[in-house]
Amino acid sequence: MSTPIRIVIAEDQAVVRQGLIAILSFYDDIEVVGQAKNGIEAVELAKELSPNVILLDLVMPVQDGLSTIPKITTLAPETHILILTGFGDADKIYKALKLGALGYLLKDEKHEILIKAIHEVAEGKAYIPPYITLRMVREKNQTTPLHYENHLLTQRELETLKYIAQGMSNEEIAKNMVLQERTVAKYVSTILEKLNLQNRTQAALYALRKGLADLDDSKLTT
Repeated sequence: MSTPIRIVIAEDQAVVRQGLIAILSFYDDIEVVGQAKNGIEAVELAKELSPNVILLDLVMPVQDGLSTIPKITTLAPETHILILTGFGDADKIYKALKLGALGYLLKDEKHEILIKAIHEVAEGKAYIPPYITLRMVREKNQTTPLHYENHLLTQRELETLKYIAQGMSNEEIAKNMVLQERTVAKYVSTILEKLNLQNRTQAALYALRKGLADLDDSKLTT
């Protein structure tokens, strides 16, 4: 049997914490190793226990989730963050992912989706359900278009960014662009640096928010 995924739950409401523990107790490959009532406790447990995943609420006393994310990613870089919250507005979603969270779910999500998200995030993969991405795109379309920095990117980099939003690997992008894989890897690194992004998930969401890619083409979940 493989080693269980070690979880810390960061949630200020005791009833929600206990509910999550009850759900996760049915899965032998998941182990809850700690509970935090606020962001400060979450950071301390991340440093002390080195969990695989932290289920992090955004609204907590003392220190909220958004303030907590960069501290965890800095002090416990091997711990991945899955946001589990009641807030689904595009601004909070984008901020959380830009700060370093790998997944984002609402608290009323089905148990099966929560478990799938935990497994994906534990492996360092992004998990953004289609309805979350759709909310971001719809909200973007209902507001004044934002100024964006695509003028910083060359045509080749823009093309690479669109392929990233489609969930393609460097190898797949290289085949489509008829380039060497190491050239594509350089493009990806340059894109992240120019746009001040941390990973491919943030790049894909950026492309969606700025209208550089279509929702139908996006593959942010597996």
